[in-house]
Amino acid sequence: MRWRGLAEQADVVLVGAGTMSATLGVLLRSLDPSLNIMMVESLDGPARESSDGWNNAGTGHAGYCELNYTPQDQDGNIDISKAVNINANFEISLQLWSWLVEQGHLPEPEQFINPTPHLSFVWGEKNVAFLKKRHELLSQHHLFQDMVYSEDPEQLRQWMPLVMAERSADTPVAATRVPYGADVDFGALTRHLVQYLDGQDHFELRTHTKVRDLKQRDNGTWSVELEDTHTDRVYRVRTRFVFLGAGGAALPLLHKSGIPEGKGYGGFPVSGQWLVCRNPEVVAQHEAKVYGKAAVGAPPMSVPHLDTRIIGGERSLLFGPFAGFTTKFLKSGSVTDLMKSMNVGNVKPMVGAGLDNMPLTVYLMREALQSQKSRMGSLRDYYPQARSDDWELAQAGQRVQIIKQDPKKGGKLEFGTEIIVSEDGSLAALLGASPGASTAVRAMLDVIERCFPKRQKNPDWKERIGEMIPSYGRSLADDPQLARAVRARTLSALRLRRRPA
Repeated sequence: MRWRGLAEQADVVLVGAGTMSATLGVLLRSLDPSLNIMMVESLDGPARESSDGWNNAGTGHAGYCELNYTPQDQDGNIDISKAVNINANFEISLQLWSWLVEQGHLPEPEQFINPTPHLSFVWGEKNVAFLKKRHELLSQHHLFQDMVYSEDPEQLRQWMPLVMAERSADTPVAATRVPYGADVDFGALTRHLVQYLDGQDHFELRTHTKVRDLKQRDNGTWSVELEDTHTDRVYRVRTRFVFLGAGGAALPLLHKSGIPEGKGYGGFPVSGQWLVCRNPEVVAQHEAKVYGKAAVGAPPMSVPHLDTRIIGGERSLLFGPFAGFTTKFLKSGSVTDLMKSMNVGNVKPMVGAGLDNMPLTVYLMREALQSQKSRMGSLRDYYPQARSDDWELAQAGQRVQIIKQDPKKGGKLEFGTEIIVSEDGSLAALLGASPGASTAVRAMLDVIERCFPKRQKNPDWKERIGEMIPSYGRSLADDPQLARAVRARTLSALRLRRRPA
């Protein structure tokens, strides 16, 4: 079907109705209420893909418990810089959410975030030595000064009774704990953010709407071709700014845009599964997120953890994730997504990264083929008394890891997140996975700084951002007094105050 007729107009087009687009929409709406913002979503509502509660771990990633954020080199040195950076960025998200709650733009915090202690748990002499050294380094930093370390089985039993029940006393164990960690229902949070936007002037959410193409016009604006999948109507929207926040779909749309900055980028899709327990007797005995060490050869997102989850007000336990191999870029995507994403510009990086990561591919395929018995065996490393009848398998969301050009290997695989911005700042795309939604506010502030530089320098915008995020322009990682003040406010506003151990 060909498009006919006049194009519609918008100042901003947000592609995808997930946490990233919703966050950017809220920030832009707060900074300039006159902006005409259009959000388009291919599915029937917001937060149906990666942001949905069951499609992610729900961990408010703060670096407290995730051991992959503090890598250890061959000489035994532990680098804590990534954990510190992620923690500071998560605190920025907490500040915006706190402001939105205080202003009445978000509902009671319990509807999207709940206090859940964050623990790291290891066994074996080598791993215990690693965790002890990690704690020594992190606890010296003011952002982690409340982290507690213990090798005392009785203390650990109080922290995580399911994990310690009937565990052999012959194996050394250790854990660290931060009492004010968080479990976040990112699906609920995203839907509340979009609901707030939908109640404002100059905002429109269009569901069942796919982006077929996008082209930049001579005057620098973008023509975005859309399809209403209910009516098969095809039409165009002209806009000054496009944000591609559509999860795995962002990469092919970045390629369609044709911006030079997107050349050479490829994607490596990874699927996941959870074991879920809803037995209230079991669920009531565990209130924590307990992270361990990833298996040798496992990707960072496959760090095993036993979590308390509160999704849609329902409490359950989750264990995983179990990684798998897929060629889909979205949970609702097509098996042809990977092949269709390859082009002349990225085929060399993708082949190079594939050859360099063959052990990872083999690992993912082996994970995908494992039996329920095998998965239960992994669970019993963390919950020795787990009964198969209490646990069911659930499909998690899709993630597309970034593949970039590399002068030596042709291409390299990366596991973080990256924002690609056109030279003129008229288009931005977010690629990658963890820590993802937890640091959405910092990521979207980066988009604003890079894509709206003149407006961002406006004193009114700076003052407004400062109202929403009091630490803006200053470093929480370098300023202990500021960090303590910010944390006191967010723990109170979001009701995440620490609980006694």
